[in-house]
Amino acid sequence: MRSKRIKSAGALAAVTFGLALSADAHGQAGTTGEWHHHGGDAGSTRYSSLDQIDATNAGDLRTAWRWTSLNFGPRPESYMRVTPLFVDGVLYTTASYRRTVVAIDAGTGETLWMYRFDEGERQQSSPRLNSGRGVSYWTDGDDERVVVITPAYHMISLDAATGIPDPAFGEGGVVDLRENLGRDVDTETAEIGSSSPAMVVGDVLVVGAALERGAMPRSRNMPPGHVRGFDVRTGEMLWRFHTIPQPGESGHETWEDGSWEFTGNTAVWTPMSADLDLGYVYLPVEAPTGDFYGGHRLGDNLFSQSLVCLDARTGERVWHFQMVHHGIWDYDPPQAPILLDIRVDGRDIPAVAQLTKQGFTFVFDRVTGEPVWPIEERPVPQTDVPGERTSPTQPFPRLPAPVERQGVTEDDLVDFTPELRAEAVEAIANLTTGPLYTPPTVIEEDGNQGTILFPGELGAANWPGGAVDPETGRLFFPSASYASIIGMVNDPERSDMRYILGRPRATSRVGRPGFSMFKPPWGKITAIDMNTGEHLWWIANDDTPEYIANHAALEGVDVPRTGRSTRAGLLVTKTLLFAGTGQGGAGARPQGVLRAHDKDTGAIVAEIELPAHQTGGVMTYMHEGEQYVVVVVSGRDVPGELVALKLP
Repeated sequence: MRSKRIKSAGALAAVTFGLALSADAHGQAGTTGEWHHHGGDAGSTRYSSLDQIDATNAGDLRTAWRWTSLNFGPRPESYMRVTPLFVDGVLYTTASYRRTVVAIDAGTGETLWMYRFDEGERQQSSPRLNSGRGVSYWTDGDDERVVVITPAYHMISLDAATGIPDPAFGEGGVVDLRENLGRDVDTETAEIGSSSPAMVVGDVLVVGAALERGAMPRSRNMPPGHVRGFDVRTGEMLWRFHTIPQPGESGHETWEDGSWEFTGNTAVWTPMSADLDLGYVYLPVEAPTGDFYGGHRLGDNLFSQSLVCLDARTGERVWHFQMVHHGIWDYDPPQAPILLDIRVDGRDIPAVAQLTKQGFTFVFDRVTGEPVWPIEERPVPQTDVPGERTSPTQPFPRLPAPVERQGVTEDDLVDFTPELRAEAVEAIANLTTGPLYTPPTVIEEDGNQGTILFPGELGAANWPGGAVDPETGRLFFPSASYASIIGMVNDPERSDMRYILGRPRATSRVGRPGFSMFKPPWGKITAIDMNTGEHLWWIANDDTPEYIANHAALEGVDVPRTGRSTRAGLLVTKTLLFAGTGQGGAGARPQGVLRAHDKDTGAIVAEIELPAHQTGGVMTYMHEGEQYVVVVVSGRDVPGELVALKLP
C-alpha cells in the first residue's frame, strides 16, 4: 500500500462542521496573551499576536525573574526540554528527572505548588528519564486540570489550583499507561514511556509513547507504540489506534511474514497537533524496530514514518500519508505538525505542514489529506544488506524545496583550504556515499566502514519545532546540518536481530580539533512563503564558534558566519521572530543568546544574553499589562532554568 490519503465515512460531515466555524480552525490561542499548549496553540504555531515588545525595544529586555529546577530532583538536569504553559497568571511545567510538576507565579517566579510522584524501581525502566517536554492543560470553564505523563508511563490529572490529584481520574488520579497497550508487557520493567505531553482535544487526552532508541535494539520483539485516547474526566480509555495494523485492518498487508506480531516502536514520541474545530488530531509516527535494519519486517510498514489524521473522538483514521516507505534511516517525523491557513493559486486551504529530518516540508490539506503541491515517487538506491529489502521509490515533495543539502558528494565537502578538502576527500574514501536514501551498508574489517547519511539520524528538523506567522503565511524552519555514519554489524551477543548499528572506524570531522567535513552553514533558519512554497531568506543560526574562527588550519582564511549544528527554539510574535541558540553543537560559547529577527529579512535586530543556551521552548504571555518572554535554558554548569524577560 503506497502513500494514499484514506478518508473515513465521517470526514465529509466534519468538513462542513469545520468550515462553518471561525477561520481560526486550529484553535489558535495566540491572540489571547496565553499559552495553553506545548506549541502555543493546538496547531503548534508557536505564534503570539502580542506586540508590546518590538524591534524598537527588544534590545532593552531585562531579566524579570529566574526559576531553577536545581532542588526538584535527585540531581541537576543539564538538558531541560520543557515549554511551560501559561494560564490566568500561572505557569505550569515539569522539572528534573522525576518530572515534578510545578506551578509558578507568572509575575514573580515564585513556586506556588509542586507535585512529585515516586515511581520507585519502576522509574529505572524509563526510556526517557528526563523532565520531559511539559504538561497538558484542560478546562471546561469550571474545572481546570493539569495532566502529566511520568517517566515510567503513568498519566496523572492534577487540580490546576492546588496540584492535588483528581480522585475521579483513574485510580486516585493516576492511570497506568503500560496497561491496555495492545500487547501484554511487564508493567514494572517494560521500556516504554513518553516525554511529550498528551494532546488535549475537547474532552479527550490523546497519548503517544516513546521506547528505547532503535539503533541497537536487544531484540526484534518490542512493545508497540499504539496511540490511545482517554476521557479527560475519568481516565477511561476510549479507543486505541493501531500504528501497526492488526489482522483485518487497512495496512496490515504491509507487514510481511507476521512481523506485525512482534515488531515494536512505531510510536508518536514527539508532540502532536490538533484542529479543535474539526476534532482531528495529527500524529507524526516514528519508525518501527529497528532504526537501520528492516529485514525482520519486510514491506512498507504502515503507519510508520507517516502523518496520520484521526478523529479524536473515536480514534477513527481520517487520512494518512507515509513519508518514508520501510524506513531504515531513522527519519522519523520529529516534531509536531504545524497547522496554518494558506492561499495557493487562488484557493484557500486549511493546511498542515510536517517538517522532517530530511529537510523536507510536506504540506497537506488538513481536512482531506490531499497534498498542496505534488509529491513524486522517485527511484532511490537499493540495499545490499543480507535479508533486507528496500522500497524502490520514496516520496519527494516538489515544493517547498528542502532546507538542507541531501545526500553526499565531493562538492559538499569543506573547502576552506586545499588541505582540508583533501582530508575530507580521504575521510569519505572508505564510506558509501550517494543521494538521499542511500541505504546503510555492512561494516567490513578492512574495507567499507558504512554509509554516510546527510542529513543524518539527528536530522535537519527535530523536536524543537518550527513556527509560523499566520498573518503572512510564512513558516520558519530551524535546521541543523548533521551527518551520520551508519554501518551495520551482525552481533548475536548484543541482539537477536540479524543486523544492528555498529561502530565504524570513521569520522565525519576534519582538522585537529575537528569540525564538520561539510561546508557551512552548519545550522540555519529558513523562511518559507507557504502561499507559494518558495524560500524567502535564510540566516545562519549562530556566530562562528571561536575554536573555528581561531583554528590553526584556518589562519588567514575568511570564514563566513557558520552557525552551529543545533536547532534554534523559535517564537513568532506580531512584530518579531525570536530564536535561541539551541542545545549542543560543537564549539558552543558558555552563555547562550536570544536573538530577535526581522521577520521580513531575517536581519538580527537585538541580542539578549542568557545564562546558558536555550534547550527547551521559547514562549510569551501578557501578565498585568506587561509582555514577558520566557526561555528555558540549561547546560553542563547550569541546571535547568526558566528565564523570564520583560521591558524595564
